[in-house]
Amino acid sequence: MKQAVALSVLLVSFACHSAEGEGPRRIDDFDDASPWKVIQSDQVTGSLRNVEGPDGKALCLDYDFHGVSGYVGLQRDVAIDYPANYAFSFRMRGTGPKNDLQFKLVDASGDNVWWATKPKFALPNAWTQMRFKQRHISKAWGPSEEKALTNSAKLEFTLASGEGGKGSVCFDALTFSQLPPQDDSPLRGKFSGRNGEWTLDLGKSREIGGAILQWTVAPRHYALALSDDGQAWRDVFAHDNSDGARDYIALPEAEARFLRVTATRSRDGERAELQGIEAQPLAFGVTQNDFMRAIAKDVPAEFFVPEGFRDVQQYWTILGIDGGREQGLISEDGRIEVAKGGFSIAPVIEFDRGPTVDLMPLRAPPEASQSLQDDYLPIPTVRLQFVDHTVEVTAFADDNAGHPRLIARYRVQPREGATNDVFELRVVPFQVNPPSQFLNTVGGVSHIKVLQLDAQAIVVDGTPRVALSLPAASRHVRAFDSVDAPDARVEDPVGLASGELRWPVKLAAGETFELALSAPLDGGTPTPITNAEAAAAQERVAAQWRDKLDRVKFKLPKEGQHIADTLRTALAHMAISRVGPRLQPGTRSYSRAWIRDGAMINEGLLRLGREDIAEDFLRWYAPYQFDSGKVPCCVDDRGSDPVPENDSHGELIYAAAELYRYTRDRELLETMWPHVQGAVKYMDALRASERTEENRAKNPAFFGLMPASISHEGYSAKPMHSYWDDFWALRGYKDAVEIAKWLGHDEEAKRFAASRDQFSADLQASIETAMAQRGIAFIPGSAELGDFDATSTTIALAPGAAQSILPEGALEYTFERYWREFEQRRTGTKKWKDYTPYELRTVGTFARLGWRDRAQSALAFFFDDQQPREWNQWAEVVSRTPRKPFFVGDLPHAWVASDYVRSALDLFAYERPEDESIVLAAGIPEAWLAGEGIAIEGLRTPGGPLSYSLRDDGEHLVLEVRGGITLPRGGLVFPWKGKETRVTRVPAKIEIER
Repeated sequence: MKQAVALSVLLVSFACHSAEGEGPRRIDDFDDASPWKVIQSDQVTGSLRNVEGPDGKALCLDYDFHGVSGYVGLQRDVAIDYPANYAFSFRMRGTGPKNDLQFKLVDASGDNVWWATKPKFALPNAWTQMRFKQRHISKAWGPSEEKALTNSAKLEFTLASGEGGKGSVCFDALTFSQLPPQDDSPLRGKFSGRNGEWTLDLGKSREIGGAILQWTVAPRHYALALSDDGQAWRDVFAHDNSDGARDYIALPEAEARFLRVTATRSRDGERAELQGIEAQPLAFGVTQNDFMRAIAKDVPAEFFVPEGFRDVQQYWTILGIDGGREQGLISEDGRIEVAKGGFSIAPVIEFDRGPTVDLMPLRAPPEASQSLQDDYLPIPTVRLQFVDHTVEVTAFADDNAGHPRLIARYRVQPREGATNDVFELRVVPFQVNPPSQFLNTVGGVSHIKVLQLDAQAIVVDGTPRVALSLPAASRHVRAFDSVDAPDARVEDPVGLASGELRWPVKLAAGETFELALSAPLDGGTPTPITNAEAAAAQERVAAQWRDKLDRVKFKLPKEGQHIADTLRTALAHMAISRVGPRLQPGTRSYSRAWIRDGAMINEGLLRLGREDIAEDFLRWYAPYQFDSGKVPCCVDDRGSDPVPENDSHGELIYAAAELYRYTRDRELLETMWPHVQGAVKYMDALRASERTEENRAKNPAFFGLMPASISHEGYSAKPMHSYWDDFWALRGYKDAVEIAKWLGHDEEAKRFAASRDQFSADLQASIETAMAQRGIAFIPGSAELGDFDATSTTIALAPGAAQSILPEGALEYTFERYWREFEQRRTGTKKWKDYTPYELRTVGTFARLGWRDRAQSALAFFFDDQQPREWNQWAEVVSRTPRKPFFVGDLPHAWVASDYVRSALDLFAYERPEDESIVLAAGIPEAWLAGEGIAIEGLRTPGGPLSYSLRDDGEHLVLEVRGGITLPRGGLVFPWKGKETRVTRVPAKIEIER
């Protein structure tokens, strides 16, 4: 058995140093299962067995995901040193649902991983040859800065849950080959041919990604074939109805020496004439997005390709109902995506028809501006200024009696002296979500294989998707690189069909052309909606949102109104971004629920009067807890995610306790009690694993903490002992004690209190030790790195309530440093590339530290990075170069929205645990108090709604607090110029010296 393993290693080592051209070397025949071990995540199972394969025995992995998310795979030790270019090959077959196939290579440290992945891979029923070349294998994660793989110690095949389920996957004949160096030289060759057949000879076999054909006279039909020797040809592409000029062909992962085009005569009977074949490099056709980027660089700027393919970042916002199952998007230039990953519809004004090509020319890019109805409702409008006409696009979603739909209203108005133009709705195979978005839902191209445009309907791939209020005067559809198809219906094997519906707009001054569309958000059949019905629906939806968003009312001066508007919009975005009860950060990149996000979103929801959403989320999430008591970091359609993120357990307990504080729903708390018990038990086990003398000797800063994890995104390369986890764990222990007391479980309350106190002491000692080890005066982000991360440290203050265990002066020093560095960034004296608006948490921290002016200065800076500002939203990532394409996360991002909500509300009132009081107006500027001052009405607290006003009458500050709230033990506190005024009974009116 050991001899077999050694032989495999020897063969691989030999293969890595073999001369170019030698055949592949065998790594594993899979005849013996003993070198392999099964790896699996929580509650996923797998087992190995040998079967007869095509060449002796093969090895099969039988797996079952048991309804949870996670992974299962087989791994073995094998040392490999890598040449500059290489390939792995193996045979596989299997049965089961579509999951992600991952081929992983792990270095000797175990920390650095490279991989090749095939998402949502359909297991082949018959034995199939698989091959991963060096260019397919990339760094997955790890702290090493090395991107190229030079050596590895372990090899792994893994199925990561996509659809989950159960099945079997079998492997045979794993080999390794050294390849010649990759040839990246220009793809030049000899072009020849005539009379309907042309050839490009590249001189030797080359890897190519596609081709561009330059026609002088386009044929009715042509075909492209490839050959390695000029004798045996393989057909790779055929096309009917070419539109002439340049034709673009994607050939991902192709390899050949010869390219041959054969063609019929043109539609007019002329002999086809091909001017040239331009072979394209691999990058040309790796994905459809790469293909479109290449085309965008090759066609004139006036041709319609979304800006994202032209290296210009675009922004968008969300369209949906409160707690719906599907959400659309509208871009800042008025394109509408009717469902996740779907096609989009663009409004256009044209002079006339223009050439009939698939990438249709525009008159000129319009100027665009954005707004929201009433400046805060989630009913966005885009105003497009074309040469002679203005087009307004307003979009929203309504419940439609339980059958939610997206509605868009178009209004066209002429400018003085306008010509008789044409309004078009252009159906294009592109998402609003741009190609720079790669996580979960890849943005960019959205395939349309069959497009049919009826007079009042858009039918995509055989499914009616959109209904229109008015019949179009004309309709045109086409396959990619083709002329218009008859009957306004086309089939496109490339999946890039497009078309447009057209309405003449012969308008006199003061006249308006209106059109409305509706698209179901529940998979139903669209029904036409009249313009009047669309207008009435908008009024109804606006009234519904006002009822949901105005439960807390603000009276602010003009300079503060954007704070209130963004608060209400953020609340709407948190409600729309969820899927049913599933609170989630976004609907595209982050379409899954994290307990971390949900717990923090819930706090804002409770303060703004949406305890119904908070309760729905908690009831839905808690049952996904693992049998061990472990709280999954996140949950999606695949089930509970097993990745250990050790903040999760405290967050679930906090969410349950916070909901009870606001609702006093004992029945719900009883339901949560087993989950609280399980989470505490699991946290006790986690810290016990770190509370050992061996660990103390290794590094005393680790003693008694939560184990290292990647809950903090900054530690995704390698798990760290993150104080973020520990502050949440401490909060969880504190709330578990309170929950036990509320429910009368006195013995458990005592046990939980003992865990709380022991953990609190260990955490305090760890922070002091880590600071001493690094010689730092700030609170570090992790015990081992001594890193500065003030955004993470905000959790120590709220909701962690851990100020009492922090070294004296450390909290103030931490945020003084943050402020200095923030000022350098704000004033441009410090270079920066990007940041995450999670930093909005610091606004609330400034208010809690008594830094009233700093809170407002920081908020003004963050407001400047709303995209667009008029839509009151932030992406997860903000760039210093906002028009250069980059990954923005989701837009809007609901967790960022929740950070804003909590910080913005803290400006008006926050709970101070040290003396059990509520502090009022700690972040309100003095200038806002002149005249009528400020007022807030109905802000929810655990004691009921808080309503107060504050104004400067010229001699005093006048604070008036209405009744209706049960004051906490410490009352209400108003801090002003180093002094605090305490209110112990309400209603109250107090005059304070200025």
